[in-house]
Amino acid sequence: MAINPDLAGRVYPPAEVYDVAREKIREFARAVKAGHPAHYEVDAARALGHADLVAPPTFAIIVAQRADAQLIADPESGIDFSRVVHAEQRFTHHRPIVAGDRLTAELHVDTVRAMGGGAMITTRAEIRALGSGDAEGESVATTVSSILVRGEGQ
Repeated sequence: MAINPDLAGRVYPPAEVYDVAREKIREFARAVKAGHPAHYEVDAARALGHADLVAPPTFAIIVAQRADAQLIADPESGIDFSRVVHAEQRFTHHRPIVAGDRLTAELHVDTVRAMGGGAMITTRAEIRALGSGDAEGESVATTVSSILVRGEGQ
């Protein structure tokens, strides 16, 4: 199945809420070898002005990939995940992610470009922190991801 060129401009609804927990931040920090005490010790994070543990910058990928999953699972996309190569990832942070945040992401398909028998797809996940009674949420980060979907025989 070919990649659907009409994906460009599509917006997927916000993905399920991700509750940022202290232990998740610690686990992620250990996994990426982020050694700053603010990732592990509440007092160290508060000394820097944060309300709680602060996540390493790449922690945003956890929330972004939940949004990306909607595109991959969309039968109209034509994407065979076994043929996907991750090409690029960029993060723009509007504020740090901290323990206690309730995050969600809305996925935008920015471009679909044919490349041989495959396609390069660029998406943007707008990550927001939901507050009590806050329908839209505070902007936390924007991630931009490019994937190459290899065509048959590639």
